[in-house]
Amino acid sequence: MPQATDPTRVDRLRQWAAHRHAFPVSAIAVRLAAGDASFRRYFRLQLPDGTTRILMDAPPDREEIQSFVAIAEQWRSAGLPVPGLHGVDLAEGFIELDDLGDTPLQECFQGDDAPDTLAWHERALELIHALQNRAPVEGLPTYDAALLGRELDLFPDWCLGEWLGMAAPPGWETLREALIAQALAQPVVAVHRDFDAMNLMVCDHSLYLIDFQDAVAGPISYDLISLLRGRYCRFPPARFATWVEDFRGRAIAEGRLKGDVEPATFHRQVQAMAAQRALKVLGIFCRLTLRDEREGYLERLPHFLGHLEDSLDDLPGHDAFHTWLVDTFRPALAARLEAGT
Repeated sequence: MPQATDPTRVDRLRQWAAHRHAFPVSAIAVRLAAGDASFRRYFRLQLPDGTTRILMDAPPDREEIQSFVAIAEQWRSAGLPVPGLHGVDLAEGFIELDDLGDTPLQECFQGDDAPDTLAWHERALELIHALQNRAPVEGLPTYDAALLGRELDLFPDWCLGEWLGMAAPPGWETLREALIAQALAQPVVAVHRDFDAMNLMVCDHSLYLIDFQDAVAGPISYDLISLLRGRYCRFPPARFATWVEDFRGRAIAEGRLKGDVEPATFHRQVQAMAAQRALKVLGIFCRLTLRDEREGYLERLPHFLGHLEDSLDDLPGHDAFHTWLVDTFRPALAARLEAGT
């Protein structure tokens, strides 16, 4: 849901847009289009001739937009579908972008097994291949062991400690190190880092990438599992495994993955990456709720817990953690959700 923002910044945004287009401020119509989990807000600008654009408002003391601008220019030059930039003010934190409409990909889903849902996922998988083939990794931050570890630590710090008042369970450190090792063993590509349906816009029957400012150079499977283990669908193991194997074959054919990477090896790497992301998301959603006072995230926790359990089912050697997850964590999470925050 769009959230309220600083009216003073909205006034400055309107003045900036009016100046850019040489219109009086009174001729500029701006309305809130969307908010996200950060402090960025998006407004729809309507010019007197009916043209619409999207204005990003990223308060400089809260957000930086230089990464977004640099990646947008790089990826657009590489032929990737990202919104065009029409104006940038780094000091104010304002950007004017193409208007891609109001249809994020999840609005095209009709159930996990619906033909349209599966077809749109196939199209999104094609976009991952294009991203990995075309986007340069030079200049992107490295998705290294330190970053992977910080993300994993969000789970014991925020989900367990701050929200549930629980200590890290048996087997946590072993699992943490194993997930980091599996991620670092993979080929490095350009990673969107939140390739979920909410960050794929459907415009004129085509998919466009948005919210790519946190892109990194990282594991080849990360965007794959961001899509297949995202917020809106939970696919059965056979469907998931088929997509993973198809991805492996395509990546080998296109030279992004060595030909000697066996299906079982790649499947384990993918499941480990999916477990890492699920643990991170469980922590982030609790932090968004507790620290940032955002609504609507806690009810998504059981969905990502399901993703985590699916991943651990295919990762041997973590029985103690898996048992704790089923016997202790799941009941505690359910009880806390039922009691309210």
